[in-house]
Amino acid sequence: MIEVTPDILLADDEVVVRAVRASGPGGQHVNKVSTAIELRFDVAGSPSLPEPVRARLTRLAGSRLTLEGVLVLVAQARRSQEMNRQEAFERLFTLIRKAAEPPPPPRKKTRPTYASKLRRLDGKTKRGGVKALRGKPGLGD
Repeated sequence: MIEVTPDILLADDEVVVRAVRASGPGGQHVNKVSTAIELRFDVAGSPSLPEPVRARLTRLAGSRLTLEGVLVLVAQARRSQEMNRQEAFERLFTLIRKAAEPPPPPRKKTRPTYASKLRRLDGKTKRGGVKALRGKPGLGD
């Protein structure tokens, strides 16, 4: 079991990790060694995720989610397969932790008080007076 949060534990068989060849420059090394990691996690079919977390994770995943509901993460920034594996898992955990946070409560509309409106207008008047005094004498008449 993989602990993501105290409430969410993923079974080892829920996450599929596969080594693939990395793209981009690198010469002989990149052409013969499979250091990139492709991590797949079935969001839609995971029994470990509560329904609200699953919905938020689907929204957060965006284009990384396939039509079948599988989250695909590719890590290929490092030269080592193990470091890419750690990075892919960390990205998955970060996404799940972010999805596990409950959304903030909706904002309550408030109106400014009469006194705060007067204070704001008074401040604007004073500031306008200060700026008017900066001009050349005789132009502000």
